[in-house]
Amino acid sequence: MEKVEKVEREVQEFSAEEIAKFRQWFAAFDAEAWDRQFEADVKAGTLDALADRALRDHAAGKSTKL
Repeated sequence: MEKVEKVEREVQEFSAEEIAKFRQWFAAFDAEAWDRQFEADVKAGTLDALADRALRDHAAGKSTKL
């Protein structure tokens, strides 16, 4: 955890402008990581059971239009 603690200390010293830039960067970084994980889960078939259940529920009339 030493790296995380170091980053936490440094972030606490950011100016308001630096915080805004860091938030923007981190949001993009986090979204890209989430996308990569999602794609890996799709390729591995991890989400197949959820997709099958959703399709069954929809076919059974258990869904509503958005």
